[in-house]
Amino acid sequence: MNLLDQLKRHTIVVADTGDFQAMDAYKPQDATTNPSLILGAVQKDAYRPILTRVVGEHRAASMDEIIDRLLIAFGKEILDIVPGRVSTEVDARLSFDTAGTVARARKLIAMYEAEGIERDRVLIKIASTWEGIRAAEILERDKIRCNMTLLFSLVQAAACAEAGARLISPFVGRIYDWYKKSAGANWDEAANAGVNDPGVRSVSAIYRYYKHFGHDTEVMGASFRSTGQILALSGCDLLTISPALLEQLRTTEGEVKRQLDVKDARSADIARVKTDEPSFRFALNDDAMATEKLAEGIRAFAADAIKLEGLIDAAR
Repeated sequence: MNLLDQLKRHTIVVADTGDFQAMDAYKPQDATTNPSLILGAVQKDAYRPILTRVVGEHRAASMDEIIDRLLIAFGKEILDIVPGRVSTEVDARLSFDTAGTVARARKLIAMYEAEGIERDRVLIKIASTWEGIRAAEILERDKIRCNMTLLFSLVQAAACAEAGARLISPFVGRIYDWYKKSAGANWDEAANAGVNDPGVRSVSAIYRYYKHFGHDTEVMGASFRSTGQILALSGCDLLTISPALLEQLRTTEGEVKRQLDVKDARSADIARVKTDEPSFRFALNDDAMATEKLAEGIRAFAADAIKLEGLIDAAR
């Protein structure tokens, strides 16, 4: 069997793309999008008509509404392909605005429901800032399910679980990038591969923490740089994977062993993380990697949202 089919025995596979035409060959359960992926998709000839149609139908609407309608247009197409859920992201510029995030998420869900899509098939992606986590806490009480993104540390994960978030997306590849860049010439790729990869170690620790303390929040590893990182997290609840890496898995034969196990996590000796606001902010600040990658991610997604606005203005 190929690696992709074997991986599906241990883990739910999710497609990480706005290119919904590329999904069908891999039969993912769910799909995730973000501003960068949607920006990339609408610049392709195959998807430019979606942008043109949405702008044409809502030319007089506000920029925020046009962007939301564009996100939902892609979300609907994706949900015609995957049997599960699609993740749609709130504007990254609201990452430190709890009320603004809640309002935008409710609007997105209302728009999906107006299109006949049940809210259980949508995950609202929110940055894992303190303010974003508080927004998720409010939204989950209204049965609006949240996917907490830009997550790089155990304290973020613990706070998301205690807030009742449905799912988290810890970023494997971006953690790897930071440690590799920090080590410079001293980086040893072989010594930091597989289960020793710093991004893999981070997600593994979060998985064990959740299973040890009985948290229901799902763990979905994200942002992969290689199939080696993916296979080292076999057994994680979900893994969201780009089409390029899905293709590598689909066209490679080999054996996939489960790496993460609930029984092992439950028997481990793990200390509970403090998640009150002062403890959260200090722990996040004390983690240079998590602090830098969170800020960098918010900036990048915000910049791509601005580029998307430029495309919309040009199409008006």
